[in-house]
Amino acid sequence: MQAIIAEFIGTFILILLGNGVVANVILKETKGYDSGPLVIFLGWGMAVFIAVAIVGPYSGAHLNPAVTIGLAVADTFAWAKVPTYILAQMLGAMTGGATVWLMYKDHYDRTSDQGTKLATFSTAPAIKNIPSNVFSEILGTFVLVFAALYSVGADLQMADGTNGTIGLGTLGALPAGLVVFSIGMSLGGTTGYAINPARDLGPRLMHAILPIKGKGSNDWGYAWVPVIGPIIGGVVAAGLYFLLGS
Repeated sequence: MQAIIAEFIGTFILILLGNGVVANVILKETKGYDSGPLVIFLGWGMAVFIAVAIVGPYSGAHLNPAVTIGLAVADTFAWAKVPTYILAQMLGAMTGGATVWLMYKDHYDRTSDQGTKLATFSTAPAIKNIPSNVFSEILGTFVLVFAALYSVGADLQMADGTNGTIGLGTLGALPAGLVVFSIGMSLGGTTGYAINPARDLGPRLMHAILPIKGKGSNDWGYAWVPVIGPIIGGVVAAGLYFLLGS
């Protein structure tokens, strides 16, 4: 139960700070308005760093169903734990998305563009080309999970004083953030690099539920891309990990 709560808290913090930096940059009349994509890329990297640093020793700081599934496929994480981890990640992402809206509500009210509002909850392609968009999400998540898999042997001192191994957190909190920062800088220009089904689907659900002034479509026709693409990317990373002899 401690690990499940940690995954919820970690994913909540990830989305609060990650979607929070998007809101700060693109919503009208914020202090960070129009400060550019570099701020968003760095903000997301730091969001990962902070979330992993906080909950890594308790749950492994997967914070991402694609990471959880990838580690399970690679036989470095128990399949029995996968459903509860994913549920905690989804609930954390939904709560984080709702909290960003609550904090920035005045700025949502002053922002008229519906696409801008949706962008603070979920991703969208710069050019909508579904095969290309899926490939982008596969590739970005492959890099993320492959990095995590090659770190699962790292020894860590767990909260109970025992030695153990964790998932994404075994990269170390700062390196984990740098991996996501690098993915954003190099591969994020096509789809906004969801690379995490919970990161996209959880807040998208909250966009549909919350009474957001002047909101538009939830773009459900695209919503499957940042879910399926990352899962495939995680599984491909696990397959290559095995092929190379793990």
